[in-house]
Amino acid sequence: MRIGFDVSQTGGGKAGCGMMSYHLIRALAALDRVNEYVLYPAFGDLFWERKRGSIEAPAADNFKLALRFRSFESSRRFWTAPAADFEDRLGRPDIVQANNFFCPTGLTNARLVYFLHDVAFLEDPNFSTCENRTGCFRGVYEAALRADMIVANSGFTREHFLRTFPHYPAARVKVMHLASRFSGARADARPPGLAGMAPGEFFLCVGTIEPRKNHLRLFEAYARFCALSGADIPLVLAGGKGWLVDDAAAAAGRLGLGDRLILTGYLEDEALAWLYRNCLAFVYPSLFEGFGLPVVEALSLGAPVVTSSASSLPEVTGGAALLVDPLDTDALAEAMLRLWREPALREDLAARARERAGFFSWEKAARAVMDYHREAALLPKFLMR
Repeated sequence: MRIGFDVSQTGGGKAGCGMMSYHLIRALAALDRVNEYVLYPAFGDLFWERKRGSIEAPAADNFKLALRFRSFESSRRFWTAPAADFEDRLGRPDIVQANNFFCPTGLTNARLVYFLHDVAFLEDPNFSTCENRTGCFRGVYEAALRADMIVANSGFTREHFLRTFPHYPAARVKVMHLASRFSGARADARPPGLAGMAPGEFFLCVGTIEPRKNHLRLFEAYARFCALSGADIPLVLAGGKGWLVDDAAAAAGRLGLGDRLILTGYLEDEALAWLYRNCLAFVYPSLFEGFGLPVVEALSLGAPVVTSSASSLPEVTGGAALLVDPLDTDALAEAMLRLWREPALREDLAARARERAGFFSWEKAARAVMDYHREAALLPKFLMR
């Protein structure tokens, strides 16, 4: 088969959608020598990679980049107003896999496999910007009308989608779990600016500062931990600034966190892996996750984890983490105190973390997707009328 594959967010500074696409396509390249893959570095109307050449194809003869545009506007026109030769310009694929919420509407022959990250934008309007919320809703809504198969990143996301769009055939909604980008022994690099930070003497949270990640309650719980423990244990927040960075800075000042709260900004893999491996505990009280990739990354590097009892996170952690109500700052502070006070608990969670992480792998994900592509190719086209 010829498979068209969205790699539009796999360049520099990649996060959720881009991480999934980047690691999945490389796992496919390691396994699949039969099918031909046509990779689209521009896909849809939600994202444009500004650094030309930052998106690369895997080093395999059957994987090729195609369909380049000079500007975001020309790309947007191509995807949102498909011309008569739309599928010809896509390379006449048998399958098109969409990975970044955008849903193409011009496919008459190719089967559309739509990867679904979450339906968080329907939970709370504060979880994203208006522009992002509108674009994501439009994409998922179109997928519910015309995708030939939907692949969700968790059983939770699958069930959430089917509750929201009960008309869509449940048999066409599959699950493919994500995996950690970190594996094997490696010499991880301590992040710049943290040279004086001792291993095992800091809490870690990873993620862009945005409402869904629940950072403001995390800061409140951390302030309570500091007051109850009297310990000088920094909280390191690694990730992009997001659109709540000013609110976060104001909250940190109001709570008197001072230099105990360390914001690193976006980190390269080696520095982030050092933080995961060396934190006292990984703290991730997210209000809503479709999957929770940072949690799996923390598990894979043996970090003791405390995370939310909401959405997909119990499914992902599988008994290998302390779970708390993300709205209960006292419970979160108490969990942090337990992890600080009880070395045996940290050791037990670290052992369970590594065992649970073995359940997830990009090879397993790639094999599942190969099966789904074969199945989708045999399905009749789906179109809700």
